[in-house]
Amino acid sequence: MDYSPLWISLKVALIAILFTFVLGILAARLMLRARKLRYICDCIFSLPLVLPPTVVGFFLLIIFGKNSWIGQFLEQIGIPVIFHWSGAVIASVVVSFPIMYRTTLSAMEQVDENYIYAARTLGMSEEAIFRKIILPISYPGIIAATILAFARALGEFGATMMIAGNIPGRTRTMSIAIYTAVNAGNRELAYTWVGIVMAISFLSILCMNLWNDVNARRFQKH
Repeated sequence: MDYSPLWISLKVALIAILFTFVLGILAARLMLRARKLRYICDCIFSLPLVLPPTVVGFFLLIIFGKNSWIGQFLEQIGIPVIFHWSGAVIASVVVSFPIMYRTTLSAMEQVDENYIYAARTLGMSEEAIFRKIILPISYPGIIAATILAFARALGEFGATMMIAGNIPGRTRTMSIAIYTAVNAGNRELAYTWVGIVMAISFLSILCMNLWNDVNARRFQKH
């Protein structure tokens, strides 16, 4: 059995979650302070969550294709995207970003505003308030968001298929391997990959629940 889809999926998801983690926190912070166009920005950030994956993949093809200036620039500096595993990373970042962003924003919005008001009274800057108050208090929610976003990136199929393709040993992830096995009539291989994906997803959700339970107990003690 060729285990390359497992390693490709893990590589893509781990790299994607690094970008998603940073972008999600930055977007959540922006929305905390946003007043004008808040709802418009929120709709834009959340759009990949409700769009069909094929639509997301179509837009990615337009943005990073060889006919776009972004695609041409990346190709000139030696960063291939189309039919490359880096394209799968971009697709995973796009589809997992809304989960990271919305869950992180919800956690940050639940921070008691009295802490923020007290910090402002003491002369703390907004940057210091965010780093020393908002982030530490909301970090359980941020960790949960990261786990959910990782699971979403790991299982991405539609957008990855369109921008990265189905190249064995290069861009074939576990989700695409399942699709390929079913099309080839290889049910045994499909069951194997389905079991691996379900096991990883189950462990991800279990880790999130255990993390939330530990933090809930810490909160009750304090």
